[in-house]
Amino acid sequence: MNYLLGIDAGQTVTKAVLFDDTGRAVAAGRADTRVSSPYPRWQERDMEEAWRQTATAIAACLRAAGRDGRAVASIGLCGHNDGVYAVDGDGSPVRPAILATDSRAHEYVARYRTDGTAERALPLTGQSPFAASPAAVYAWLRDHEPATLERARWLLFCKDWLRFRLTGVPATDPTEASASFTDVADQGYAADALALYGLEACTGKLPPILRADEVAGRVTERAAAETGLRAGTPVVTGAHDVDAAALGLGAVDAGAVSIVMGTFSINQVVAADFRLDHRWQARNFLSPSRWMHMSTSPSSASNLDWAVRLLGPYDGDGRPDFAAAVAAGAATAPADAPLFLPFLYGSPHGDGIAASFAEVRAWHGRGHLLRAVLDGVVFNHRTHLDALREAFDLAGPARLAGGGARSPQWSQLLADVTGLPVEVVNSDEAGARGAAALAGIGLGWYSSLTDAVAATVRVVRRHDPVADPVLEERYERYLALVARAQA
Repeated sequence: MNYLLGIDAGQTVTKAVLFDDTGRAVAAGRADTRVSSPYPRWQERDMEEAWRQTATAIAACLRAAGRDGRAVASIGLCGHNDGVYAVDGDGSPVRPAILATDSRAHEYVARYRTDGTAERALPLTGQSPFAASPAAVYAWLRDHEPATLERARWLLFCKDWLRFRLTGVPATDPTEASASFTDVADQGYAADALALYGLEACTGKLPPILRADEVAGRVTERAAAETGLRAGTPVVTGAHDVDAAALGLGAVDAGAVSIVMGTFSINQVVAADFRLDHRWQARNFLSPSRWMHMSTSPSSASNLDWAVRLLGPYDGDGRPDFAAAVAAGAATAPADAPLFLPFLYGSPHGDGIAASFAEVRAWHGRGHLLRAVLDGVVFNHRTHLDALREAFDLAGPARLAGGGARSPQWSQLLADVTGLPVEVVNSDEAGARGAAALAGIGLGWYSSLTDAVAATVRVVRRHDPVADPVLEERYERYLALVARAQA
């Protein structure tokens, strides 16, 4: 039997998952990739190490399946967007990758907002730049590392770098190309967008745009030797991980809502037309003449990861026990808990707001602090969803992925706070499954996005919202705390 391989390359973990044609995961491999922070605000990774770890994850997946590379019919990838993975004419990295959690270019964003650049960018590109967007990162490189841009032949995104190592073919797809420099209306590269930021010199360094489900290349002999894959296996272009996750969740039709509780707070709705606002990004979706409206911030489940590593609880081997942490927090009455601003890595309310606990008292213990973190994360999701509600009918249900989806308690809390029914589907790896589904479309296994969803996605859990006056009052206090932090 042949399978589809989906690769989901996050900022710290890469997962390779083998799926059958029903979307069932038959085996998986994963590998951690180290993130370095040589200076405040910097978040980088070694590109060669990222590739080695991806190769390791692929090989581990094949071993776990008890199969060799001949069992893989096609490969799809997704990965984090923004930042940059720059390579020279020989395909070698010219510097470490800059990640989407990097904020070294924050001063450029502040200038764009005060000099009118952001206002001009919105109707042209569908979004305002933020610190890790290519518009800001490339400008920072232009001014601080001009040799990097001069040496770079291609300015790639994460999954494009990994696919380049698999196939030797430079390319990107519409979902990732629209990070800064495409026309929101015609969905192709726009010279005016590059000129707006003084980045005309980057024009020839942007990779060609191919369909997300198009076969972009085939596994090379070298990549086959490093991964255990079969040389010649087709590899489709792939997509931004949030778009792939929407496909893996089954949220691909106009009006479909999906939420990712991961490193980033991702709150998004697919639409047949684009609507503009500085509080979200209108980017290209997986199919032409569709847009993904994303209201996001680096402010979601990663806050719980930080809190548990710092505070516990830990399992018998001394490792952070995240399930026990959620249970402890959920068992704490919300009225008894302090508040938490979940902005360890950035906020949607301005660069100057940091994470913090508020209203902490001497009688508060670990459970109270964990409850504050759980609430703070879902409160932040609600601020994004409330913004989108002003332009879209978010009746739900919302399909949920990420760490929060693994916890029925946290999923229910999200439904209660946002007022949206929340559905969890039959895969913990929505991004990898969406990437594999794109590979299946490219291979002809599925005729369309809708066909792929019908074949692979099933709802396994639903959480209907329950109104809670205490949570509503806590949310109002949370907003007041955000307002004070902005002052």
